[in-house]
Amino acid sequence: MNAKKGLFLGMLFAFFALGFIAIQKATPNAKPHRIYKEVKIYSPYKFEKSIGGLTIIDTRTGVKEKPDTADALYRMDELDKKWGKKHLKIVENDVVVLGDHNQTVSKIFIETKKERSWLKKFFGI
Repeated sequence: MNAKKGLFLGMLFAFFALGFIAIQKATPNAKPHRIYKEVKIYSPYKFEKSIGGLTIIDTRTGVKEKPDTADALYRMDELDKKWGKKHLKIVENDVVVLGDHNQTVSKIFIETKKERSWLKKFFGI
């Protein structure tokens, strides 16, 4: 193998390695899919996809927020945590979803200890 070919392959490998690391840093930690999907139904924050990237919409007020594309997932997590701290509570083996006036909207059964510990850690409840 000559020096030019080795240099090219080395640069190509470095490019892919840096790209992979950048993607890993831009992606938030994994969430237990079952419990997160059920809680997310009641969250007022939704993504709207557009040509310019992702926009976060508060469905209660209609306010739109346009974070940087790299920070959109992290910002959504921040908003969900803030909402969850006020509107979620754990009662025995259920997560109780509360409305804006403290009325019970739904109860979601917690199946595993992993889900319970994730709820406490992620939402701070």
